[in-house]
Amino acid sequence: MSLLEIENVHTYYGQIHTLKGVSLTVDQGEIVTLIGANGAGKSTLLKTTSGLLRPREGSIRLEGKDLTHDPPHEIAAKGLVQVPEGRRVFGRLTVTENLEMGAFAISDQKLIKENLDRVFQLFPRLKERHKQVAGTLSGGEQQMLATGRALMANPRILLMDEPSMGLAPILVDGIFEIIRKLHTDGTTILLVEQNARMALQVAGRGYVLQSGVVVLSDSAQNLRQNEMVRNAYLGET
Repeated sequence: MSLLEIENVHTYYGQIHTLKGVSLTVDQGEIVTLIGANGAGKSTLLKTTSGLLRPREGSIRLEGKDLTHDPPHEIAAKGLVQVPEGRRVFGRLTVTENLEMGAFAISDQKLIKENLDRVFQLFPRLKERHKQVAGTLSGGEQQMLATGRALMANPRILLMDEPSMGLAPILVDGIFEIIRKLHTDGTTILLVEQNARMALQVAGRGYVLQSGVVVLSDSAQNLRQNEMVRNAYLGET
């Protein structure tokens, strides 16, 4: 049994059929990436998985337990936590206050303190700016904060939606280094990323989504060598 099982999921925006029977799995300790063009349905799948959107058909299970109809806050409390596209930090709160918001479902103050110490160890820049208002941080710092906020929830699996979006190339390298570190520490990650080349370098497996349909799934190594992937997503001919 996989840690996360998404089976035959159909999601609509109004009358628009966005996800058309998507199925995928993520095993404990894996990084699995989902690649595809803009509008393919990648972010829709993450929002559906975390309860922000409701599928009309299909199921989503975490360790065999059905989460399909659970509200988002209960899904997060059970360990399926999303780092949203565009970071979405609380701009008027400080760095520390943002991080504390990530621990909303945890009552153990000792555990919250341990998680906060872990985040500050992983992101020393956030510790330096712990009293700074989040809206004044750079884009890269806000991405660190959004990731740290998710880690405060003790995730069983981390859903990362376009973590490199809008960042300078030097910061992109730093974000992917953090993803590698999280993986080394044992964090399971489902990664949606427009930068397919970087995503396939950090992931063990991947799925290719086109117009709401999974058209290819394989090891990341094989996907990097696949002619269709190379032409459409890696800019190779």
